[in-house]
Amino acid sequence: MAKVKQKNRRASDGRPLQQVGALPFRVDDQGRLQILLVSSRETHRAVIPKGWPMRNRKDWKSAQIEARQEAGIVGDISRKRIGQYLYWKRLDTHFALVKVSVFPLAVRRQLGDWPERHERERRWMTPEDAALLVDETDLGALITEFAQSQTWRKLLPSRPVRREGEQLSPAGA
Repeated sequence: MAKVKQKNRRASDGRPLQQVGALPFRVDDQGRLQILLVSSRETHRAVIPKGWPMRNRKDWKSAQIEARQEAGIVGDISRKRIGQYLYWKRLDTHFALVKVSVFPLAVRRQLGDWPERHERERRWMTPEDAALLVDETDLGALITEFAQSQTWRKLLPSRPVRREGEQLSPAGA
């Protein structure tokens, strides 16, 4: 309850609320970049995994945790944000402006079971489709810039991505 009051107070003083988000990505079998979007819980819009910064955690770590909870993905996240975007969040009694800091996350594994699996859908797509599908223009631009910059190539995991349903090899095999 205290957190809600604090967010309402901060929103009413004109300052944007702060959130952190992960931009999950992988490379398909043809070497093309793919972006993962999830559905929002209430409106089912296409969004990136995001949430409130967590106490005693760096922003990039909070974004990594949110990605696991909301999208069931595990991977290597950059400690440097690639940008920010603004959106209007519906709170209990009003809307508040929220600024989201975005950290790219190179997905290594998709989990079959995760905390919000019954509330969200996840979908891999091209960066072009992802940029068009999200409602926030600044997020779409951020996705496009990330894809065109080729910086994602430096963030790829050295191990191949394990996709949902693939069996894990025993250690040492």
